[in-house]
Order: sequence, then structure tokens, then C-alpha cells
Amino acid sequence: MTLYSLVPWKRNKRNIAVRRGGYGSPFWALQQQTNRLFDEFFDSFGIEPFGRGGDWGVGFSPDTNVTEDDKNVHVSVELPGMDAEDIELSLSDNVLTIKGEKKAENEHQDKSYHHIERTYGAFERVLALPAEVDESGAEAKFAKGVLKIALPKKALEERKAKRIEVRNN
Repeated sequence: MTLYSLVPWKRNKRNIAVRRGGYGSPFWALQQQTNRLFDEFFDSFGIEPFGRGGDWGVGFSPDTNVTEDDKNVHVSVELPGMDAEDIELSLSDNVLTIKGEKKAENEHQDKSYHHIERTYGAFERVLALPAEVDESGAEAKFAKGVLKIALPKKALEERKAKRIEVRNN
């Protein structure tokens, strides 16, 4: 008897004991049991595992694009349903930090919700920029739920690497 003959879905093509993948798979069942074990463990402490909500994790992470051309580094962040007052930007040592909070709208109590896909909560994105930028020339504009940030690159002379002399002891 070989190990290959012990695999239930390889015995014969007519009598498949277990489907590969999906809900009938023994691996799927193992994954579900492992997930349930983690959920029960974290529930005993009153926290949500792996940032799925509550106070322990991040509410959501907005889609972000970082591009560059000859003169600027451009950052575009999708923040639908937010206002400019809800966004905080900071730039230090070529690292851009974008923080904000998407607040829940006042929902009508007379409605019976069965499924809600809106995401609310605080977020923070920290982006290492691909080039050295001039912090004093940074500009940010927010329109139609999209934050666009233009960061001018430092002049080539300012970006040059500094040579360090190596001496013998």
C-alpha cells in the first residue's frame, strides 16, 4: 500500500469520498476549527482578533497609489464619504503619514438592516516615499472622496549622497 492510495479523493474517479477544496474538504474543516479556536480565545479577553474591529485594530485601510515623475512624488488616497476635516497629514524624514477617521452616519432606527458593507473607523497609513522630497512645497487637495498629494522632489544637488572618508587606523 502506498501513501498515494490513502488519499480519499484519489482512490477512484467514481467514488470520491471527500471533495478537494470547498466546504467538504478536510482542510476547510480544519481551517474553520482553527478560526473558531482563535475566536473563542480572543472572546474570553473581550477583544477582536487580528484587527477585525473593536479598539484593538484598524477600522479600514484606504486604497493608496504612489507615483512619481521628474519633478514630483504623487500620492492618491481613496476616502469616500469623508471630509477634509477628518484627515491629518504629516511628513517627516521622507515618510508620509496619513491619519483619519471615517464616522458612521446617523442610521435610521426604523429600518431593519440585514447586511451592511460600509466601513467605519480610524485608519493610519505610513508611506516611505520613493525619493527625497521638499517638505515645504507639499500640497494636498481633497475632492470627490479622493485625496491628492503632490510632493516636490529635492533638487539633484540636495539629493547627492555624502561621501564618507575611510581612514586607516
